[in-house]
Amino acid sequence: MKQDMIVILDLGSTENTTIARQIRDLGVYSEIHPHDITVGELEKLENVKGIVLNGGENRVVNGSAVDIDPSLYQCGYPMLAIDHPTAKCEMTRDSLPTEEEMKEFVFGVCQAEANWNMKNFIEDQVERIRRQVGDRKVLLALSGGVDSSVVAAMLIKAIGQQLVCVHVNHGLMRKHESESVVEVFQNQLHANLIYVDAVERFLGKLEGVADPEKKRKIIGGEFIRVFEEEARKLEGIDFLGQGTIYPDIIESGTKTAKMVKSHHNVGGLPEDLKFELVEPLKQLFKDEVRSCGLELGLPESMVYRQPFPGPGLGVRCLGAITRDRLEAVRESDAILREEFERAGLNKKVWQYFTVVPDFKSVGVKNNARCFDYMVIIRAINTVDAMSATVERVDWDVLERITNRILAEVGNVCRVCYDMSPKPPATIEFE
Repeated sequence: MKQDMIVILDLGSTENTTIARQIRDLGVYSEIHPHDITVGELEKLENVKGIVLNGGENRVVNGSAVDIDPSLYQCGYPMLAIDHPTAKCEMTRDSLPTEEEMKEFVFGVCQAEANWNMKNFIEDQVERIRRQVGDRKVLLALSGGVDSSVVAAMLIKAIGQQLVCVHVNHGLMRKHESESVVEVFQNQLHANLIYVDAVERFLGKLEGVADPEKKRKIIGGEFIRVFEEEARKLEGIDFLGQGTIYPDIIESGTKTAKMVKSHHNVGGLPEDLKFELVEPLKQLFKDEVRSCGLELGLPESMVYRQPFPGPGLGVRCLGAITRDRLEAVRESDAILREEFERAGLNKKVWQYFTVVPDFKSVGVKNNARCFDYMVIIRAINTVDAMSATVERVDWDVLERITNRILAEVGNVCRVCYDMSPKPPATIEFE
């Protein structure tokens, strides 16, 4: 069934995601698009029933207020203007609409049908993928994380053996992560999987690079180069599949929103990219991605596995990456995951991981002074990854984790617990 859609045009609001989720909670699909969308681009979207003009504090760009193409008013779509006074819209509001006001616009004015659900979303995306790809092939970066796994399942449903999965071991994976990817996807799911050992290549490129944005761009750019090399060994590869989700796009910056941090699959892509992108999840929030995975038949253990950033441990080994600190991150992360599972926190806490900063502190080991690194533990809960709260971990659990890290991880003399929510902090440190 084709899903009815409400289009949200970003005119500088910081509440686009709130509006999108408010509409989806009513059972109607919504997508966020830039303010300068053209009539032609809008008409290519399917089943549009109405438009929300969402103004806000970032509306002034380069000294002038952004606005929509005036010809959009002539397209016949009902419009709701928020913080954007105009007599050309059916409804206007000075602030975010209440639930009843949004219902009035979506169902009363737009006559939209509440047919937004994962089954229908998947059917729509599968049809779009088939139209986009045709009889050609798609190369997918398969990290084994939730996002790439769900994309893989959707692409397999849409195009089957036209999908070629590539897993790149860049040396920044969690402990035994690459081995697990090969076991699950190649040996159990029988995916068309290519394994690439690029550990030395990536660590060489990252040597001495401390700036987090440069690290992300190097990792993202090198990923693309690896894929291009693999694609040249194959025939008919014209597309790159990616597990981009909406928070990735928001945090990487839009035309009316400042960048929080670039994501390797958004801000880190090279300008001379030779692939056309296939990104069927780019309008979904994290909780919706998980629901999509379950609807596609993926096991809960895969769908609810720990989120993992595309740049991997590269953004958890703070500053310039060194092999000793990278190993400290990997080993301490494994201990944290083991102990959280033992305490039953693996199903309660949304995301938890360790980081190792690029400075040392004085400690005492074997009755002598030492000068070693610290490990910082982070454990947070969130629904959509746009905001997060800190998990109140039981003291006995934290003490057990601390004792194990200090005893089992080399070059570490201190363990700390991060108490910072998002905002003002981000989920990751870099």
